[in-house]
Amino acid sequence: MDISLPALMSILALVILVGISCVNEDLNVGFLGIAFGIIVGGIFGGTPATKIMGAFPLSLFMILVGVTFLFGMAQTNGTMEKLTAYSIRVCKGNTALIPIIIFLLSDFLTTIGPGNIAGCALMAPVAMAIAGKVRMPAFLMTLLVVGACNAAAFSPFAPTGIISNGIIAKVAPELGIPATDLDALAWMVYFKSTIAQGFVTVVGFLVMGGAKWLKEQKGASLDIDELAPKPEPFNAAQSTTLAIVAILVLLVVVPGLPGIKGTLPKMLTNMLSNVGSISFVLSIILMLTGYGDSKAAVKVMPWSVIMMVCGVSVLIDVMDKSGGLNFLVQIMSSVAGPTTICFWAAFVPAVLSAYSSSSGVIMPMFLPMTPGLVELTGGDAISIISAINVGSHLVDTSPLSTLGALCIAAAPEYEDKGILFRKLLIWGLSMSIVSGIVCFVFFGVLGL
Repeated sequence: MDISLPALMSILALVILVGISCVNEDLNVGFLGIAFGIIVGGIFGGTPATKIMGAFPLSLFMILVGVTFLFGMAQTNGTMEKLTAYSIRVCKGNTALIPIIIFLLSDFLTTIGPGNIAGCALMAPVAMAIAGKVRMPAFLMTLLVVGACNAAAFSPFAPTGIISNGIIAKVAPELGIPATDLDALAWMVYFKSTIAQGFVTVVGFLVMGGAKWLKEQKGASLDIDELAPKPEPFNAAQSTTLAIVAILVLLVVVPGLPGIKGTLPKMLTNMLSNVGSISFVLSIILMLTGYGDSKAAVKVMPWSVIMMVCGVSVLIDVMDKSGGLNFLVQIMSSVAGPTTICFWAAFVPAVLSAYSSSSGVIMPMFLPMTPGLVELTGGDAISIISAINVGSHLVDTSPLSTLGALCIAAAPEYEDKGILFRKLLIWGLSMSIVSGIVCFVFFGVLGL
């Protein structure tokens, strides 16, 4: 396989970028990605810097900002925390129901918008406190919380899902996917991820000691007020926020339903064209009523991840135009067929994601390869996309990831943090192989 000098240099720049992201988390590789893109494109590609900077994904940036700003206000006014507390009380002291409640609640909270990192940050302290009271090993609780949050991470309302869908929308024309099908595709990717990661989480929990713990809890109960004290009722600000979140979900889902699509007024669909624009519009209510603190919301928004995604996308665009992306596609497709490509599309991103940002670096790097992989291997586009997404996130139980680290930090005092770190590290790294096998079976063989 021949490779041009611009393509080679773009790949070298990406390798350096990924290497930096693996060894130094203090450097935002998004800004480095823009700079590397300008250097490689300017020196070796003969492209003006203004044109290279024009590749900045402004639409994706605005969608991410809109959604994370709205949920930043929902988080800082206490709505999400109180919703969590009320949901935990559903088990009514039946300890055997706790794993199910924790998994479903983590999945639900992530799905409606905050995303996997915010969802895990919200759930980890609560879940670990409960784990301490019911004597569930912190390792098992981490599998539940992180597994559920990552399973739902590709919700069209969540930042990770928005990143995935934004990149997919960019390559959709090459895949022959019309713009009108993108909403349905987003939900399909979400459900595929939920099924694959949910399966691994449930099986992992049971095999690694969860089945034994459940057997020991048979007939056991605790005082629900001790386990999860009843919080104060939702105040006006929090009730309004819950209503706004419900409206957000409806405004995203309903316009695309059969019989509704194309019947709404044009001026309404123009204004509410995506989840980001809807979030900006709904944010006005919380801001003008004083029910949301915009300053506090801006502070908790994941600016680092947003800039990582957008910055790395600039370098990937340079790489694509120089032929570097096509070269990497040829390498992967040379060892894969229509079915086995699902293994490689999960395994390779998983290995890199164990040491790098899943949504900030790995997804922007691999998702643009989908059209080339489909063309050269004959694989299914949605299956390849899902394999990349699952592979890049299934390893995040590792303590080297933000989610794993959040759970370790919140673990009960009696837990040996060193042992917990090692267990999670082994589990997380092993997920690179597991993700490849699961994606091969689920998406390749079974065609789910």
